Amino acid sequence: MNLDKKIYKKLLEVPKGKITTYGELAKAVGLKNGQRAVGKIMNKNPYPVIIPCHRVVKSDGKVGGYAYGEEIKSDMLIKEGIEIKNGKILDLDNRIYRF
Repeated sequence: MNLDKKIYKKLLEVPKGKITTYGELAKAVGLKNGQRAVGKIMNKNPYPVIIPCHRVVKSDGKVGGYAYGEEIKSDMLIKEGIEIKNGKILDLDNRIYRF
């Protein structure tokens, strides 16, 4: 299985109402310091409605980029019950999904 598919498959485990970070997702698939690689793969996600790349955020709690814009990413997270203030996830520690 190629890396993209491995990452997308792992991301499918993150349920609505939870998020993960680029670093956590990288570790979950065995990539050491693979945050940037995960970000690039998220950016080219061919199935953004099916593979929830909007649930991947920066380790500092910032929402981070999204192929369709940060505002749309934030709106999607809010609809899933994630609270965001000034571009950051509130209660980050309790919202992170650990693999």
